[in-house]
Amino acid sequence: MKQITYFTSQPGDPSPLTKQFLRVVRFNEIDPMGIMWHGHYPSYLEDARMALGNALGLGYQDFYDHGILIPVRKMHIDYLAPLKFAQPYQIEARLFYTEAARLNYDFTIYDENHRIMTRAYSIQLMVDKNENLLFEWPEFTQNFLKKWKSGKINLQ
Repeated sequence: MKQITYFTSQPGDPSPLTKQFLRVVRFNEIDPMGIMWHGHYPSYLEDARMALGNALGLGYQDFYDHGILIPVRKMHIDYLAPLKFAQPYQIEARLFYTEAARLNYDFTIYDENHRIMTRAYSIQLMVDKNENLLFEWPEFTQNFLKKWKSGKINLQ
């Protein structure tokens, strides 16, 4: 199946970095219609962002330790089909390369049959602790970016 994305890569950009994890719809997550309540989805995207960011050394704490905050600037969710109580599902997060000082995350939620249930994206900007917008990736990320561009990032 062709992967659908909200972001486009430029010629020469490295492939997106991807991480998946499994969950099951819990009773406290369903609404009166018996489906997962739509308001929970942003927290699941947050879980996916954190899992991928931490695996890459680009987690919230990594940025914070270098005096940088990464607030969410934009989030969009397309609810394609509902998840139901006790249903297993997989969240896939992909980080897309960009020269701009921002994090472009794309998400897909699949059911146990690998059917696409939800598509989403988020964009996080980088600001210093005085909330000044950064226009370049911070110094501490330069080695990571170099490895990413050369295809030497391994998430296994």
